[in-house]
Amino acid sequence: QVQLVESGGGLVQPGGSLRLSCAASGFTSSDYAIGWFRQAPGKEREGVSCISSGRGTIYYADSVNGRFTISRDNAKNTVYLQMNNLKPEDTAIYYCAADFMGPGVCRERPGYYNHWGQGTQVTVSS
Repeated sequence: QVQLVESGGGLVQPGGSLRLSCAASGFTSSDYAIGWFRQAPGKEREGVSCISSGRGTIYYADSVNGRFTISRDNAKNTVYLQMNNLKPEDTAIYYCAADFMGPGVCRERPGYYNHWGQGTQVTVSS
């Protein structure tokens, strides 16, 4: 059974950092594309970053490029999202998602993913 569990969210001041974790079980996460998404109140879920299987193609949304970094630890079957220089507009529930897309492919739209975690809240406020 495919399962994803996010952790690492919390309350942080503007300019601060958080590292989110997405722990996978029931499958080998390195064989799947993994995406990070977020949803703020009253807004649609949006793609933040994704990483493919294989050669590790990476995507970042323009709003986070240069501030967020996605990475894998295959030994731990975990994908991370390092978030630096956080801004109030980064406040949202963050979700990770997984699906098989083939080597070198990941998608930034949530509709491409069938397996989702429960989400972790990130609040950026002074």
